[in-house]
Amino acid sequence: MVIDSLRAGGKERQLIELSKGLRYKKEIKYELAVMSDKIHYTEAWETSNKIYFLIRKVKKDPIIFFKLLKICKEFKPNIIQTWDSMTSIYALPVAKFLGIKLINFMIRDAPSQLHFFDKSRIRSKLTFPFSDIIVSNSYAGLQSYEAPTNKSICIHNGFDFSRIENLLPKKIIKEKFGIKNEKVIGMVASFSENKDYKTYFKSAENILSKNDKVIFLSIGDGPNLKRCQNMVNVKFKDKIKFLRKQKNIESIVNIFDIGVLATFTEGIPNSIMEYMALGKPVVATNGGGINELVVDGVTGFLVESENIYEMVEKIEFLLKNENVARSMGNKGKERLIKEFDLDRMTDKFITLYQKLLISK
Repeated sequence: MVIDSLRAGGKERQLIELSKGLRYKKEIKYELAVMSDKIHYTEAWETSNKIYFLIRKVKKDPIIFFKLLKICKEFKPNIIQTWDSMTSIYALPVAKFLGIKLINFMIRDAPSQLHFFDKSRIRSKLTFPFSDIIVSNSYAGLQSYEAPTNKSICIHNGFDFSRIENLLPKKIIKEKFGIKNEKVIGMVASFSENKDYKTYFKSAENILSKNDKVIFLSIGDGPNLKRCQNMVNVKFKDKIKFLRKQKNIESIVNIFDIGVLATFTEGIPNSIMEYMALGKPVVATNGGGINELVVDGVTGFLVESENIYEMVEKIEFLLKNENVARSMGNKGKERLIKEFDLDRMTDKFITLYQKLLISK
């Protein structure tokens, strides 16, 4: 496995979940190479046989290729699985030089349009022809990147339900963040270009101007944090809280009444899976792979991109109709258990590995 980092994020979380699933498979041994020494998901130390840190001295450091080549010569893997576009670039020549099968798992999003000079598009065009298998966590992602159908597969994210077994009491979490009798709306997402915090905050301000018994949480970190903080009107600062990056995310999501994700491009978002696992109704931007996870009108509501009016309407509806909200949350959890559990994802990857080895 080769990934650029283990910071808090979607692909990093999915790697950890897959690692958990593979941990007890005696027929599989894997090692992990990471191009950053900053580790948010400390479970990585428990689930992988060994972790290598390939730290770049410059952005496009050719030394990484030689370090990865040395690791593969010693470990002699049957398969290299990359988790993003940059590691695919580094791993491709190593795989070809040593005759190792390459699983290219760089497709994590599903943009409606990829610009000609988009770096992810360029890297996909460079690596897809030479990859043995291309994996995406959504069908929408495969379509967006025009992945060749003869060697592409969708494997949806899997959720490890043991994560919600030992939650902190809601009272403790609410006291920690100064939440009293308010209804809690939350969005868990990085502060990055593909997340639409502007629509989330404008929707929050619209609702708060009519209802002060609601509080909006924003959980995450990223390069646009300061810019997003400045979007919030000063009179709503006490009602729109920035919690930054949090370790105990499941216990925090558990206090939500509604889980929101406003975004521009997504595959299968881990944050929505967390909402659903904890029985929360979802309000999310339609598009990408989100509608492969959320059933509109059944497990939550899908709204059009940047449509503040629609987001406000759906959140207010769920606030006023608690029985409907509860029913949607329950149905979302049932759907996650049936279609997106960890064993299901793990089995699909193992089947993929076996097919690759047979074809070798």
